[in-house]
Amino acid sequence: MHIHVAHPHGEAKYWLEPHVVLANHIGLSKQELADAEHAVARHLEELIHAWHIHFGS
Repeated sequence: MHIHVAHPHGEAKYWLEPHVVLANHIGLSKQELADAEHAVARHLEELIHAWHIHFGS
C-alpha cells in the first residue's frame, strides 16, 4: 500500500505499511521530503482508510 505526494517541485512515493517509508522521489529537497513524510504520518489512518475504499481490501 502506497501513496504519491505531488508538489510543485517534484513528487514522492511513500509506503504506508508496515510503517511510513519513502520509496522514491524526484525533485524534492530534504526539507520538502520531511514535511511530506510528516503530513503522511499525521494523516496515516485517513489515508489507509481512503486507500481501502478506493482499491478495496
